[in-house]
Amino acid sequence: MRVCALPAIACCAFALAIAMPGDAAETPREVHGSADAYAAPGVALAWGVLRGASETATVVVVRVITDPQAYPWFAATGIDPFSKGEQPLLRATQSAGPLDVRVPRAQFADYPRTELRFFASAAAAQSGTPKLVVFYLGVPDTTPELVDEAKLDVYLADRIARARAATGSKAP
Repeated sequence: MRVCALPAIACCAFALAIAMPGDAAETPREVHGSADAYAAPGVALAWGVLRGASETATVVVVRVITDPQAYPWFAATGIDPFSKGEQPLLRATQSAGPLDVRVPRAQFADYPRTELRFFASAAAAQSGTPKLVVFYLGVPDTTPELVDEAKLDVYLADRIARARAATGSKAP
């Protein structure tokens, strides 16, 4: 009877080893962004639209600020949810202050899912393994449209500050 129990115990031990939290750390945490701003420890972002003279001249701007200790690398990608095709919006780059991702609004028709990918290291950025992914399905409904670049800049800075205050997140 004891001989039969050994394979069962070995299988249970193997299953537990596979399910240990150490594996979860390698899987990126994915968060669905729903409003025009998002803040969490180590990251804050806000959306705005800079309206141009025509729809083709209108640009969506996502300002991203990270704590370089937590997320020293950042990338943004547009994704077609049907074909799974990807369009880089900002290739992996070092996070050294505010980064603005600028995308023609018309592009959201073809690539409506936006993934903001935050990496823990240069190696993780090179391998395409983010620690955190904040994704949006289209431009958030609450995103304001402004016609002046300076007003957009002020708005984005203020919106990030308010999002941080609402969540208790410290400035990166």
